[in-house]
Amino acid sequence: MKNKKTPIFNKIRNLLFKPQTKEQVSEIIKAAFDERIIDSDSLTMLEGVLNVSEMQVRDIMIPRSQIGFIDITKKPEEFIPYVIETAHSRFPVIENDVNDVLGILLAKDLLRYIAGDEFELRDKLRPAIFIPESKRLNVLLKEFRSNRNHIAIVVDEYGGVSGMVTIEDVLEQIVGDIEDEFDYDETEDNIIEDKEREFRVKASTGINDFNDYFGTNYSDEEFSTIGGLVTHHFGYLPSKDETTSFDAFEVRVLRSDSRQIHSIVIKITLADNNES
Repeated sequence: MKNKKTPIFNKIRNLLFKPQTKEQVSEIIKAAFDERIIDSDSLTMLEGVLNVSEMQVRDIMIPRSQIGFIDITKKPEEFIPYVIETAHSRFPVIENDVNDVLGILLAKDLLRYIAGDEFELRDKLRPAIFIPESKRLNVLLKEFRSNRNHIAIVVDEYGGVSGMVTIEDVLEQIVGDIEDEFDYDETEDNIIEDKEREFRVKASTGINDFNDYFGTNYSDEEFSTIGGLVTHHFGYLPSKDETTSFDAFEVRVLRSDSRQIHSIVIKITLADNNES
């Protein structure tokens, strides 16, 4: 009996032994998925590898308006609360002007100050790496790996700071969103109360489940998940740490990628949170 997979394997073999274009490689990958040679996660990663070779830093960078700068002219006790609130591990340090980046501060280096040791911020700074918006992601990833850097400051054609990019941002284009210590275990509830009137919510939470929990009355006709509703209120796909408010809620994006929101933090601002 003739093997039903023979035609597709012949097609793959023929493509492999002649000059490749991105389209041909993509066709091979999709054919392998259709034949169940690779799973959906492998398909996503392989397609991500192809896309990274064509993407530029400007396509994924965190814009300057969303960067958590620390001003070296301020005392540690002035910016440590912000470091704790954002829970980032690295912060660009400037001197008065956002275009004057002096270096990168690792949050862990503040432990010496908190412990009461002698502390001089300038002495704790790591060198800042500057890259153009046009740098390709595959080149940047190679540089991150060889230089052991995790963060780079993006500059425009005039030398001004236009954004920031991390190695995690690049890797997420290949493997999808990377979970961190604030992400959910799959067994956790969709809605978790972290403190009074403040909740972590999976963006995949159904509108009806959200209504049941918070006593709201949002319609599920247009949006089936809370992530869809929140994106609608932003008017675009928001990035991590962006905020918006609607009805009785203040919403901050906890985790997102270039495709969707994954989790949010919701703070109730009013005693009566009925939909207006």
